[in-house]
Amino acid sequence: MTKTDMRDGQPTVPARVGPKAAEHDDAKVPGDGTGLSLRSMLPNAITAAALCSGLTGVRFAVEGEWAYAILAVILAGVLDGMDGRIARLLNAQSRFGAELDSLADSLSFGMAPALILYIWALQDLERFGWFAALAFAICCALRLARFNARIDVENQPHKSAGFLTGVPAPVGAGLAFLPAYIWIETGEPIFRDPVLLTVWIAAIAVLMISNMATLSWNAIRPRRNIRLGLIAVAALLFAALLLEPWWSLTVISMIYLALMPYALIKYGRIKRRRREASEEMPA
Repeated sequence: MTKTDMRDGQPTVPARVGPKAAEHDDAKVPGDGTGLSLRSMLPNAITAAALCSGLTGVRFAVEGEWAYAILAVILAGVLDGMDGRIARLLNAQSRFGAELDSLADSLSFGMAPALILYIWALQDLERFGWFAALAFAICCALRLARFNARIDVENQPHKSAGFLTGVPAPVGAGLAFLPAYIWIETGEPIFRDPVLLTVWIAAIAVLMISNMATLSWNAIRPRRNIRLGLIAVAALLFAALLLEPWWSLTVISMIYLALMPYALIKYGRIKRRRREASEEMPA
């Protein structure tokens, strides 16, 4: 046993890798949890800012500022997408940051949207409205717990093919707000109906904890001849978000829902090719 394998006369045990900064993060989380460098504090500060943004959305909802409440949660999603990438860019991944990110996601994309939707419309349904809000928050926490539990599992068919399992927590929060997007623009009372909203967020909660394959950035590989066009579309989409944010968010949500069957078909083909390859292998 080498010198580096001993500590205080006892063999050291490798630190167990904790939850990663994001579901698409394939990098290992280094460190033994003994401390944080100043470099590691930047992504952690962004994670804390995302948590503050998500919880501030609840305050706006209490004050009846529905647009600000939803935008606060969306801002939390943007910050959540940044912290992991910045941590990898700075080589500042840490177990502390990964654990903080997981807890922040549960609050920002589970509890905060559930409370905002309850205050907005679900409270008019008495007990069932609160049950729906609880179901959404609990399913978000269960999804994150399942993801954390599978961190060290090598055999993950969805992940190895570039897919996710179920709808990610930030996306689930964004989809749950879809009726609110349309209501803010149109004012139609049907989109604030507590019965329909209960059914809607219950469906999103089920999608978050489902075992279905969903698209991730790793699964989207545009052809070289259309990349410039996609960049132009992304720029136009950003402009649309600035000019017509609610209709733009509605369109983005509907596109994501429309692509879910495509993800199932694409993963089904990959799964079939894997099965055929395994059957052709000699015993």
